[in-house]
Amino acid sequence: MSKPIKIAIAGIGNCASSLIQGIYYYKNITSDDELVPGLMHNVIGKYKISDIKLVAGFDVDKRKVGQDLSEAIFALPNCTKVFHKDIPKTKVKVKMGPILDGVAEHMKEYPEEKRFVASKEKSVNVAQELKKSGAEILINYMPVGSQKASEFYAKAALEAGCAFINCMPVFICSEKNWAEKFEKKGLPCIGDDIKSQVGATIVHRTLSHLFCQRGVKIDKSYQLNVGGNTDFMNMLSRARLKLKKISKTESVESQLSKRLSYDNLHIGPSDYVPFLKDNKLCFIRIEGRKFGNVPIELELRLSVEDSPNSAGCVIDIIRLIKLALDRKISGALISPSAYFMKHPPEQFFDEKAMEMVEEFIKGIRER
Repeated sequence: MSKPIKIAIAGIGNCASSLIQGIYYYKNITSDDELVPGLMHNVIGKYKISDIKLVAGFDVDKRKVGQDLSEAIFALPNCTKVFHKDIPKTKVKVKMGPILDGVAEHMKEYPEEKRFVASKEKSVNVAQELKKSGAEILINYMPVGSQKASEFYAKAALEAGCAFINCMPVFICSEKNWAEKFEKKGLPCIGDDIKSQVGATIVHRTLSHLFCQRGVKIDKSYQLNVGGNTDFMNMLSRARLKLKKISKTESVESQLSKRLSYDNLHIGPSDYVPFLKDNKLCFIRIEGRKFGNVPIELELRLSVEDSPNSAGCVIDIIRLIKLALDRKISGALISPSAYFMKHPPEQFFDEKAMEMVEEFIKGIRER
């Protein structure tokens, strides 16, 4: 029997809710015989989904701090779809983290049930709590634009001796200085900015790659996204969008034979629509020219429940980074980052990245 994979989560929002629901929803899956939507493999190495154990959680919202994780994941302002409500008590209380830049000022203009409401409790020593819990891996789910908060949790992981999974668009694993810090500490990291199972970025990347493979010259393209969760409310502050836009744009541009100008490629959120909740609507348009310079246009509308769309990917990533810990591999993991993240240290076509991950699982590829 394999030992549990002890994880800590920073940010108990919709993504954490879907991840934790999924861990319990699929707890009885013990082999690759049954297809689990959203996973590369039910078992990676020797690790099953049920081997993932929650040992620590951090947040700043007064409705979550002090609550058992099993209750906090359903507390406001979380609004993602509940597909597994029967979560047993985890005996893990959500601890108060530092606010730093994690709560956008403009959120005060919205009703409390829709936004973050900061607790007045004093922040705990996160690194100490991680050590005390025995956490091996820290997952960063800070809100978009939380540069200081994300860097704080990366430093806490280094101090506590935890591997680091950066699901947010703050550049940690893809930055040489940060990657070197994890390597020197003997710790692996995977990042940055999680791709969803079938989300806006992966669809836009795939279609752009298809156009280029078939010899179509892409002239213009856009990707617009709307949603009703705190992520979209948070992104109404355009100042918080700089790295998110870079991450999503570079992810798509990496699939093009030639980069487009700033005016001809636009990727970013469009608006916050409260009644959509965690549902995300994506609109993609690609304009190009085929044989004889004859125009071709594609328009697509994608509707997805945003947070479950990435949860399965994170379940795979947790087990991949555990393999790295077992094998004493440190620094940024190139293969898992390339396949699962929008802004990895190195971009590859998705087919190649998937092949690299399979080789990593088998031990053929070190990173």
